[in-house]
Amino acid sequence: GDSLILAQVAEQRSDRPYVVFCGVHFMAETADVLSRSNQTVILPDMAAGCSMADMAAIEQVEQCWDALGRVVPVEETVMPAVYVNSAAILKAFCGEHGGLTCTSSNARKVIEWSWARREKILFFPDEHLGRNTANKMGIPREQMIVWDPYMPRGGNSVEAIQRAKLILWKGHCSVHQMFQPSHIDYFRKQHPDVKVIVHPECHEDVVNKADLVGSTEYIIRTITAAPAGTTWAVGTELNLVNRLKHEQTDKKVFFLSSTVCQCATMYRIDAPHLCWALENLVDGHVVNHITVPADEKQWAKVALDRMMALS
Repeated sequence: GDSLILAQVAEQRSDRPYVVFCGVHFMAETADVLSRSNQTVILPDMAAGCSMADMAAIEQVEQCWDALGRVVPVEETVMPAVYVNSAAILKAFCGEHGGLTCTSSNARKVIEWSWARREKILFFPDEHLGRNTANKMGIPREQMIVWDPYMPRGGNSVEAIQRAKLILWKGHCSVHQMFQPSHIDYFRKQHPDVKVIVHPECHEDVVNKADLVGSTEYIIRTITAAPAGTTWAVGTELNLVNRLKHEQTDKKVFFLSSTVCQCATMYRIDAPHLCWALENLVDGHVVNHITVPADEKQWAKVALDRMMALS
């Protein structure tokens, strides 16, 4: 499942004192934020991170907030919204400033909720999810700007910031950004009956050409429910595509790109690391214990709760 669903499953099984999270660091943090006090969250390999989550450091977000505050009354005007694929401290920032988290499934609801309360949205760290969602909502391009954390005022003029309704952080998923429109053209030529399904973290040119767009869970559900004999080209992380190919043997499932690009940090969670973590538990040792500081946990949960209230 996707990160939020897995964290919710862990929360629901509060009778289990240990949660061994086979995912990346931010996913284990989310599980710790939502877990009960009697639960211990373990990450089999602490090197399992996320390049996109690392593209927005808390210091950069605070600098952005201060810079926006010199142009507009930020607390009354700007709603911070952070993708759940982010560090707990960024979720906490949003919770403390009246904002919330979002997933690739509910980004539209989060944007609508935010605009009902404030004039602008600071959407981070994934630029593509925010733009693709806004495109689907019919938001004019001139109402969107991109914030580059390495440039003064994010690389924008005062007038552009004042005019913008959606401020998109310059961040991306390296795996999803590799898919190109030419990959879709190739599959349509080779397999005229193919259905192309991609994740909304892909570039808008890919999303606009695809037949279907949705979250990890949406991709799994859609292909699982598809009729036997159908052909699918899937634009998301390779290991998930390979698992679908292995499980859905009555369908043809292809990885959308001819170039292999794995999520290197996600790939660190393998059977040996999982076995090592479990063997240590058997021996009474907790390894790689994930703990979010209490103040961060409080505000991060506020941001998550605001989002989940929309579901």
